[in-house]
Amino acid sequence: MKLLNVDDNIQVEIISCKGGRGISSKLRQLGFMPGDRITVIQRAPFNGPLLVEANGRTVALGRGVAGKIEVKACV
Repeated sequence: MKLLNVDDNIQVEIISCKGGRGISSKLRQLGFMPGDRITVIQRAPFNGPLLVEANGRTVALGRGVAGKIEVKACV
């Protein structure tokens, strides 16, 4: 499933990023790596960015980027 489709306050694990080198590089710089657990905290209205918590940091991700991040539910 895509990060964009995850409900708020649900913890998921990153599987992969289906974007190009630019998006993959930017996500690595932000500390988003496969295997990391992240939580969608809030969604901005009117198709705004998602506020995501990962590795103790809070980051805003655009919906286009969030739609390229493949995640799975944590057990």
